[in-house]
Amino acid sequence: MVPSPIADDIRRKLGILAPAERKVARVLLASYPSAGFETVATIAERAGVSAPTVLRFVTRLGYTGFPDFQAALRKELDERSASPLSLYETADGAYGHSTDGLVAHSNALFTQALTQTLTGMPRHDFAGALTLMSDPRRRITLVGGRFTHLLARYLGLHLMQLRDDIRFLPDRKVERTALLATLSKRDVVVVFDYRRYENDKLAIAQLAKDNGGKVIVFTDMWLSPATTHADVVLSHRGDAPSPYDSLVPTLAVIETLVAALVTSLGDGAHQHMKRGEETARRVDLV
Repeated sequence: MVPSPIADDIRRKLGILAPAERKVARVLLASYPSAGFETVATIAERAGVSAPTVLRFVTRLGYTGFPDFQAALRKELDERSASPLSLYETADGAYGHSTDGLVAHSNALFTQALTQTLTGMPRHDFAGALTLMSDPRRRITLVGGRFTHLLARYLGLHLMQLRDDIRFLPDRKVERTALLATLSKRDVVVVFDYRRYENDKLAIAQLAKDNGGKVIVFTDMWLSPATTHADVVLSHRGDAPSPYDSLVPTLAVIETLVAALVTSLGDGAHQHMKRGEETARRVDLV
C-alpha cells in the first residue's frame, strides 16, 4: 500500500494546526501540488506568515525539513502520473501465479483499501456532499471519465430515483456546450477524475465555480487537479491486484452516500420513488 498523499494529510490536520500554520496549509491546498515546489520565502509571503512558520508547518507534517517535504512531493507526482502500462511494467507479482494466492492478495488489498478510504474520509466533506445533493433547489450534473463515467451514471441513476433535476454531461460537443453554458449558482457539478487526469474535468470544475456553482470531486488519493476548484473532495484508495487502479472503494463511498441521501430526503424520496414506479407501469417500462 502506498502512503496517503500529502494533501490528504494536510486536510486531516487542519483542525489541530495553529492559525498561522493553517494559512500555510490553505496556500498549499489552493494550488496543490505546484505550490509545494515554491521557495519557503514565496509560500510565507503568499500566506502572510514568517518563513519559520512554513518550516514549522512541514515539521508538523512529519518531515525533517523543507527539502524532505519537496522530495516526498516529487515521489507522489511520479505515482500520480503512472499509467496502467507503467504499473504493469513495474508489477512485482506479489501473489505469484497461484489462483489461491491471487484471491488472498486481492482480499488483503481490497479490505485494507476499503477500511482506509471509509475511516479516513473527512466527515465534513461527506456531510458537505450530502447537504448539496439533498438540497431540492440544486440541479445536479454528473461528469465522468474514461472508466469513471460508469460510476457517474451509477450515482446519477440512484439520484434520479430519489429527487428531481439530475442530468449527465452529454457526449456530443454541441449538447455538451449547450448544457455547460447553462451552469449557474443553483448548479452542483459532480466530477469523477482519476489518474491519468483529464484536462476537461479541470476546465468544467473551473467553469462551474466561475458561474457561482458548487463542485464535488470524486478522485483518487493523488487528487485530481479539479480539486483546486472543489467545495467537496471525496478521495479514495485505488490499490488493486492488477495494473488498473481499483474503483471498489469509490463504489463503497457512493453507496454509503446513497444510504445517507435516502435518510436525508426522507418522505420526499419515498414519494418520488412511488411516482417513478407508477409512471413506469403506465408506460410499460417496469
